[in-house]
Amino acid sequence: MAPRKHTALGSAIFLYSALAGAQASDIPTFAHRSPPAYPAPIGTGDGVPGWSEAYSKAQAIVAQMTLAEKVNITSGVGWEAEQCVGNTGSIPRLGFRSLCLQDSPLGIRFGQYSSAFPAGVTIASTWDEGLAYRRGYAMGVEHRAKGVDIQLGPVSGPLGLFPEGGRNWEGAGSDPYLSGVGLASAVRGIQDAGVIACAKHWIGGSDLPERYRIAGEGANAVNESLSSNVDDRTMHEVYAWPFADAVRAGVGSIMCSYNQINNSYGCQNSELINGILKNEMGFPGFVLSDWQAQHGGVAPALAGLDMSMPGDQDFTSGNAYWGGNLTVAVLNGSVPIWRVDDMATRIMASFYKVGLDKDRAEVSLDSWTTDVHGFRNWFAKENYQIVNGNVDVRGTHGTLIREIAGKGTVLLKNNGSLPLGKLRQIGVFGSDATDNPRGPNGCEDRACADGTVAMGWGSGTANFPYLISPLTALQNKAYADGSVIQWVVDDYATGEMSKVARQAEACLVFVKAQAGEGYLTVDGNQGDRNNLTLWANGEEVIRTVAADCDNTIVTVHSPGPVTMEEWIDHPNITAVIFAGLPGQESGNAIVDVLYGLVEPGRLPFTIGKTASDYGVKLMYKPDNTYAPQQEFTSGLMIDYRHFDKNNISPRFEFGFGLSYTKWDYKSIAVRTINAGPYTPSTGRTPAAKTTTVTESPESLLFPAGFHKVKNYLYSYLDSTSQYGLTGSYGPNDDAPKEAYDPSGTPIRPAGGAPGGNPELYDVLWEVNVTVANSGQRNGEEVVQLYVSQGEHDDPVRVLRGFRRVSVKAGEWTSIIFQILRRDVARWDVVSQNWVITSAPKKVYVGRSSRDLPLEADLN
Repeated sequence: MAPRKHTALGSAIFLYSALAGAQASDIPTFAHRSPPAYPAPIGTGDGVPGWSEAYSKAQAIVAQMTLAEKVNITSGVGWEAEQCVGNTGSIPRLGFRSLCLQDSPLGIRFGQYSSAFPAGVTIASTWDEGLAYRRGYAMGVEHRAKGVDIQLGPVSGPLGLFPEGGRNWEGAGSDPYLSGVGLASAVRGIQDAGVIACAKHWIGGSDLPERYRIAGEGANAVNESLSSNVDDRTMHEVYAWPFADAVRAGVGSIMCSYNQINNSYGCQNSELINGILKNEMGFPGFVLSDWQAQHGGVAPALAGLDMSMPGDQDFTSGNAYWGGNLTVAVLNGSVPIWRVDDMATRIMASFYKVGLDKDRAEVSLDSWTTDVHGFRNWFAKENYQIVNGNVDVRGTHGTLIREIAGKGTVLLKNNGSLPLGKLRQIGVFGSDATDNPRGPNGCEDRACADGTVAMGWGSGTANFPYLISPLTALQNKAYADGSVIQWVVDDYATGEMSKVARQAEACLVFVKAQAGEGYLTVDGNQGDRNNLTLWANGEEVIRTVAADCDNTIVTVHSPGPVTMEEWIDHPNITAVIFAGLPGQESGNAIVDVLYGLVEPGRLPFTIGKTASDYGVKLMYKPDNTYAPQQEFTSGLMIDYRHFDKNNISPRFEFGFGLSYTKWDYKSIAVRTINAGPYTPSTGRTPAAKTTTVTESPESLLFPAGFHKVKNYLYSYLDSTSQYGLTGSYGPNDDAPKEAYDPSGTPIRPAGGAPGGNPELYDVLWEVNVTVANSGQRNGEEVVQLYVSQGEHDDPVRVLRGFRRVSVKAGEWTSIIFQILRRDVARWDVVSQNWVITSAPKKVYVGRSSRDLPLEADLN
């Protein structure tokens, strides 16, 4: 019998946008097309530590579920339908409550009695893998105690290609290796605490205003979301690289992005989900959509999407692509039953992997009200109860937050004025030094730049339990030291600034920039920054103070690079500090750095002299009214790689940061490890165990007397006749036949295990480096290792190792780095595998990407 068409389940652009050549006549022809990759690989934990037992448990419980129950845990119940920013359906018959998904990557969004951790850009600036793990673990502990099952973090994408990018601060810098280490460390920490981590955003997110089609967010002038057009090699070596680290670390879930990639939506791009993520990277976990990033029903399911969030097509609309519609799609053959089995099994395997079946806390937060009592079903105004239990989950995390914020502060310039000693009189200048008059949480999702800036804005935020401003901390320090302290925090009161500056022994200027997510606009900046200049009259504040104070120390709080050329070389500016987005302990942390109580960090990105030096141009206005096309023409050459390849002198290079002591790099020795040859993977992904639906449509109707909560999304059917479920049907004929093949798919040569072919992680060389602290103070150095891969189209050098080490004054330490096969390989687009060319390769070790005193050949 001919299959039925289900247009309600189709894509908003076209049903199978991952199909080469599949386009309607009214769709413009674009050069970039993502190829198809079907069927969706079935997840497995066979032979994978941490996953094997979890899969056994998951398969056992999924075998007990009805079709409606399987659909229930794959489908969100709708925006504001329950207490978390996202909730799946529940399975009361099996005693399984809904899964709670909650932002953010730096704390519990909308949380109370919870912490506001330093942002991703600040933990990246520590260059400390151990601190990244401890931060992840602490956040996981807090989420777990509040009843959160899936923490929507950590973040890698966007990677920072565009320095003005509004959400760069959520991630771990502008290098794939640094980002990958940070992502993996956070994943281990979060999941060791018993919460499923969600690495995001898969993949290639860039400009915010055109990233998605939602009216009221400035993007309603275009028909479809922006397409990030990325070539195959760049995808593998740059943007996908950190996610491979996360998969290898055991991440339970990955969030697909709003944007299109090569003109196929991220959440129904079969090549990216089925092909690269689930086959080539061997990802055993589940893929969930960003909120409203789903654009169809059948297409995303066949392309590998496993969970729809928040469930409704438009917020609080009551309409869903999945839920009951997915149940229908299975019954009529548009989506095979084994695909839904796999969705449910992947979700439950992640659930068991982190131990959520043991001591699972009740949800004690609410995303829609700060009141103790409220409606569990907020939009429907039903089930009034205690929704905010106000469980205090912070523990002693403030101490960790202060340590991270201090060690993630970067000292850019120091003419000897730092560290400070006891001062007779201090002057403090700029609104960035003080409190927001409306309070630390006075702006929606932190969308303002009033007072000191300690996190960006958007969904990646958390409520501050408190925020120690620099001025507060400096007053406390002045009181302890017996210093006089005066301040002018009106950014336009330049006359008063001059008077105070002339009296002070040290003038501490605090300036800022801010950025965030595109659903909120601050001072004309719709998420992305309009430029790289300072906000709030910052340049004029600096000039004013420096004109009257010969010991001016500038601190910048910012989500990323700012241009400094018009003031950085002023002779009266004796020190410059980049303090990033430090979280709730901001002021205490900056005092720790100013007075030398902690060793500062290193830059996770390049600070150029001009915005044009980065060689990229962010798209502020769409280039067409159908689907804006963002060409990633920089390829592999992002950030410092671009500066190096084009011989552009930055103001401060990637990895740069001054120390309070002196370091000498003494020696380097390379030892070759005989790891054996690289063998492409073979075999097939598992075959489906169940291929036939045994349940009748009548058994999936709403139970008699069932109470429907308004706009709540269910997996049951209202009737059978309205869907035409009167017979048996086969695959949807708009879909590729391969999508319905239950026998599995060949494993790609670069696959074979979580993170890719296991032999990619073989050690090929060990590099032994000796570093001495020849200064007068104990200190911490960030030792960085770079590799030159040798081909003309390769970057000059790429980061392939780092270590933050503590060494006492006058002593030395030996550090051993391991260089993996993956570290010197490149992606070959012909063989679709990793290869090592015969070009000569070298290793470089030093203090930054351009300060590398040690080098050696890799033979």
